[in-house]
Amino acid sequence: MSPTDRAAQISSHLNFPQGLLAGQTAIITGSGQGIGAECARLFANEGAKVVVCDVDSSKSDAVAKSINDASPDGSKRAISVPGDVLDKAYFDVLVKKAAEFGGGKIHIIVNNAGYTWDGVIHKMSDKQWDTMLAVHGTAPFRLVRTAAPYFRVKDGEKRCIVNISSTSGTHGNAGQANYSMGKAGVTGLTKTIAKEWGPQFGVRVNTVAFGHINTRLTQAKEEGAFIVTPDGERVALGIPGKQLSDRKGADASAAYKDIPLGRPGTVTEAAAAVLAVVSPLFSYVNGQTIEVTGGRNM
Repeated sequence: MSPTDRAAQISSHLNFPQGLLAGQTAIITGSGQGIGAECARLFANEGAKVVVCDVDSSKSDAVAKSINDASPDGSKRAISVPGDVLDKAYFDVLVKKAAEFGGGKIHIIVNNAGYTWDGVIHKMSDKQWDTMLAVHGTAPFRLVRTAAPYFRVKDGEKRCIVNISSTSGTHGNAGQANYSMGKAGVTGLTKTIAKEWGPQFGVRVNTVAFGHINTRLTQAKEEGAFIVTPDGERVALGIPGKQLSDRKGADASAAYKDIPLGRPGTVTEAAAAVLAVVSPLFSYVNGQTIEVTGGRNM
């Protein structure tokens, strides 16, 4: 195909009356709240069938219900398949149900599930370290491996994987050696899948690395957000209130002085970036790490 023909083809694709993701089925892990939940809603609005996944079944079910209740034509746009990404048996169930919902096909995976378990290096336990690598590295790998039969196909349909990272992974962050290591590894996983599955099957794989987005991970720890590990340990989420107040000082805007846009991002802005990456608008973007940071660290 000549460059002119290719340009015409792209131009013809810019009209999406049924949505950017019409006819596609997407798995989004960690989509019971925050960025993942907003991804699920935006994807469904763009015509996708969405598989909502979260360790908290009540949250997962609620997001799926809200999507289906809002469906303009009454069609079922979402299902809830709750489970723990640290349970290796979960992925067989998740992929099986996603394929059934998608009529035998899966087109998109967003590896979004994750949390932080902070500590300085000299005080960090093996459990803290191992858990973060398992959540942010092993779990995405296992999901992609399990879903391989639905991506390594030649049916002419577009397929895309997005692995969610963080500026902690691209630049490091004090107090987050474990989280930074896990999120840095995501980049290598992304590039490897892109190189293995791109040439024969046309699968696009990219990393989206978020900066300061307003979620439970960036709120004050004193607000009480937490997650419970598989063995029952309660892990507090967020940033210590004193650390937040020290950042702000007398001027609240001082907390964001290193962000050129001068503010944190919203979950909708974060999810919209993921939507853009999985959409046909990014059809020639592959193996990249796209930082969504408001300009921080540029």
